[in-house]
Amino acid sequence: MRSRRASIHDPTRCSRCSLRILIVEDEAELAGALRSILEREHFIVDHVESMAMAREAVLSGSYDLILLDRNLPDGEGLTLMSALRRHNSGLAVIVLSAHGEIEDRVTGLDGGADDYLVKPFAADELLARIRAIRRRPAEMGPEEIAVGALIFDLTNDEARVGTQRLDLARREMRVLSALIKRHGRTVLREVLEQAVFGFDDEIQSNTLDAHVSRLRRKLSDANANVGIHPVRGVGYLLRAIN
Repeated sequence: MRSRRASIHDPTRCSRCSLRILIVEDEAELAGALRSILEREHFIVDHVESMAMAREAVLSGSYDLILLDRNLPDGEGLTLMSALRRHNSGLAVIVLSAHGEIEDRVTGLDGGADDYLVKPFAADELLARIRAIRRRPAEMGPEEIAVGALIFDLTNDEARVGTQRLDLARREMRVLSALIKRHGRTVLREVLEQAVFGFDDEIQSNTLDAHVSRLRRKLSDANANVGIHPVRGVGYLLRAIN
C-alpha cells in the first residue's frame, strides 16, 4: 500500500463518514495499515483473521462493507460471501487479493464481490472504490426517510431539517441511522451498541445514553419535530412529535 493522502470526504463533513467496515485479513501489518487509514476517515473498523472469526463477527455485528482477503488460514475467502450475505443481504464486499490475473478477478466478481482490488494497491484507490460503492443506489427501498421535519439521506448518511444539514458527531449519526430506519419501533440497546461501537471499543454503561442525550438535544435545537424516547431496560424509540 503506497499513498495515504486520500480522504473520502471533506473533513468538515466527516459526520457523514459512518460506514462500519470489517477487515478479514491474516497479514497483521497490512490489516494494521488498513485500519489506520480507515479510522482516519472516521469509519468504525473491526478486524478478524479467519473465515470462522468473520462469520462470528457478521452474526454479532451490523456491517456495511467487508474488505476480504482470499488466502485465509482456514480456506478460500470467496467461499464466505454467500454465507455472510445470508445474514446481511445489503453487505458490500471488496476482495483484496494478490491473485491478480484476469481469471482470478473474474472468479471473484462472478462469485459475488462488489469490487476486486489487487495487492499491492494504493490507499487512494481503495478509498475511491469505497466511495464508488457508497454512491451506488440501493436495489430496493427509499433513498431518504422523513420523520417529522427530519430528513435522513440513506445514501450519504446525512441528516437535515429543510435545507439545513445537521452537524452530528460520527457516533451520533450512527445512533440516528439505527433509530430512524426503525422509526416507530423500539430499538434494543444491543442493536444500537452494535451500530455505534467496534468490538474493541471499551463501552461504559452510560456511554450510549450520553450519545443519545446529545443527539436528542441537537434534534430539539434544530426543530426536527422528532422525539427519542427511552424504553426502560430495553432501548430507545424514535417517532414524530405530533
